[in-house]
Amino acid sequence: MYRVKKQLHWEKAIEQGITGQNVTIAVLDTGIATHPDFNNRILAFRDFVNKKKNRYDDSNHGTHVSGILAGNGMLSGGRYCGIAPLANLVVGKILDEKGNGTIEYMQEGIQWIIENREKYQIRILNISIGTDLADEIAIKTIMNCIESAWKAGIIVVTAAGNKGPKPMSISPIGASDMVITVGCHDGGYFGEKNNLCENYSGRGPTQYALKKPDIVAPGTEIISCNANIRKIHGQYSNAYVAKSGTSMATPIVAGACALYLQKYPNAQNEEVKRRMLYSATDMKENWTKQGWGMLDIEKLLK
Repeated sequence: MYRVKKQLHWEKAIEQGITGQNVTIAVLDTGIATHPDFNNRILAFRDFVNKKKNRYDDSNHGTHVSGILAGNGMLSGGRYCGIAPLANLVVGKILDEKGNGTIEYMQEGIQWIIENREKYQIRILNISIGTDLADEIAIKTIMNCIESAWKAGIIVVTAAGNKGPKPMSISPIGASDMVITVGCHDGGYFGEKNNLCENYSGRGPTQYALKKPDIVAPGTEIISCNANIRKIHGQYSNAYVAKSGTSMATPIVAGACALYLQKYPNAQNEEVKRRMLYSATDMKENWTKQGWGMLDIEKLLK
């Protein structure tokens, strides 16, 4: 997260006191673990898989994503804090310990978020999930479900998926115009290193929206909160872990949305999306790989 924030010119936001404070981001994923970097900013948790009451993450995916979004970096002296380190979180567990879920879990999760958007002041929904759905009816069902959140005024940020680089490999969850679809690009940080996220990030177009992805952000070896953190004799260990994928790039963009909404609280989702895309940095890549380009937080907030 330290190098990501440098790449995306995040420091200017913090200098201006823009931290995502009082903005709530919903996360549909594998859950969230108790971690000091979230302190008391997890407003609600609902388990649609196992129906447990207390929050948990048996996969470690959702905790990592949430750390990228809104971890305050307390255990790292701020080095690994998220993009919106003072934002609030509402978390729905719709994936099991293997990262598998159902359309029904997704529908229930989104409906719960829509119903509670005013109670928790939910402005953003992060869905760092890919899917292999091939059935046309199933794809339409899940797209309609996601679009219902956008129509309710929520900014929906979704992953392009990790099925690239073939054309039309965008995850169906990110195929709609009523989402911000995020692909990976590390901006040359790793040089010619193999297995960069950008090499397998989902590619456009899609049969529903020709220009996809919308935007890209770093997604390789992102260090964020670890659900398997341990506390022994008052000391924490194993607090952070590195992961790669469009799942990691997505909360970077969602976190940037939270910064924008703190500065411009009356902005609507369409405005936020347009501003984000128009302020992106062209990486001189094919549109099907980079969309409008790399997220630039300083330009976004100007």
